[in-house]
Amino acid sequence: MAEVVIDIPETAAEVLRSSPNGIAAELRLAAAVKLYEVGRLSGGAAAELAGLPKPLFNQRLGTYGVAALHCEPAELKEDFDNA
Repeated sequence: MAEVVIDIPETAAEVLRSSPNGIAAELRLAAAVKLYEVGRLSGGAAAELAGLPKPLFNQRLGTYGVAALHCEPAELKEDFDNA
């Protein structure tokens, strides 16, 4: 797995009121949701980036106002084939 280091300003860390691991998880989820929303990642790849099982990732999409079934027919077929 590749590692990416992001420096967070103290003010942002204070506002987020979370541990470094909690902030990292929140940023991974937010990035995964956005990359899924704009079509850069499939649902499965986005769930993996977020570190969540796909059903839980799909549930979290609603928190961000993103539809869970935002995919091309080929991706939907692939998901059904892999289920």
